[in-house]
Amino acid sequence: MSKTVLILSASPRKGGNSDTLCDQFRDGAMEANHRVDKVFLAEKEINYCRGCYACKGSGKCAQEDDMAHILDSMIKADVIVMATPVYFYTMCAQMKTLIDRTVARYREIPGKEFYFILAAADSSKPAMARTIEGFRAFTSLLRGAKEKGVVYGTGAWEIGDIKTSRAMKEAYEMGQAV
Repeated sequence: MSKTVLILSASPRKGGNSDTLCDQFRDGAMEANHRVDKVFLAEKEINYCRGCYACKGSGKCAQEDDMAHILDSMIKADVIVMATPVYFYTMCAQMKTLIDRTVARYREIPGKEFYFILAAADSSKPAMARTIEGFRAFTSLLRGAKEKGVVYGTGAWEIGDIKTSRAMKEAYEMGQAV
């Protein structure tokens, strides 16, 4: 059965290591005949949450930026892939800002399958534990969310370092297995 896959790439560098892993996941999912939409967050205007709670009653954020469209896509997707470079042992600001801005409609994102993609200069998976904890804290608020897999792109400091990593194959195969 074909699924709708939304890939949220938080890399500030198009073609960066985590973004490259997103492309591998996308290619695998497309080969398996899934519908795939990739959003490169650095090209979007996503303002910080102001904590004003104007959304509390209406479910509509008071800010007018690209987040409303991204939330619509998250709600419609069957599968959500959240990808980030790991900076100072946690997710990058672009991904954290996106997560914070889901507050307006997070209750409308139930029952999704989630995959997490991380890329870091550090060569150990334990160094990425805080990032995974952050993703899991977010998805724990989403009724029926299912974590399906994690791609650890370790040892990738310079742009392109990931291309010789086994994470490339893992990302592709996870995409195929959606």
